[in-house]
Amino acid sequence: MELKDQIRNDIKEAMKAKEVQRRDALRLLSSAMKQIEVDERKELSDDDVIAIIQKQIKQRNDAAAQYKDAGRDELYDKEMAEIAVFETYLPAQLDDAELESAVKAIIEKTGASTMKDMGKVMGMASKELAGQADGKRISGCVKTLLS
Repeated sequence: MELKDQIRNDIKEAMKAKEVQRRDALRLLSSAMKQIEVDERKELSDDDVIAIIQKQIKQRNDAAAQYKDAGRDELYDKEMAEIAVFETYLPAQLDDAELESAVKAIIEKTGASTMKDMGKVMGMASKELAGQADGKRISGCVKTLLS
């Protein structure tokens, strides 16, 4: 089953189970997917859906940080709950050791040796590790290994 169809089915299940918070989070995700489909006039693949989920998680993290700084704990909790729902649809995230070994392999493939080569490494790593690690984590690992 495609990821997009899985999300639609989970919305129905959340409605039947009266899980309001989960239903609302999945509806937000579904509407973001529909927006891309309409704007770009294309059928979304699983990779496209994963990219949309990652973008939504990043937006929620940014908003949560602002709510935390402003002392708005109820809104912070809501954002964090939505992130938890979204993360269930992402592939398993790499732990630090797995990420480091994957980045080392990419550095060897590209022949990178200095920080000047970071763009080359990041381009390849972003494609290969899409959905498995956040861009910020990948960037930090690449910087550590190249410096």
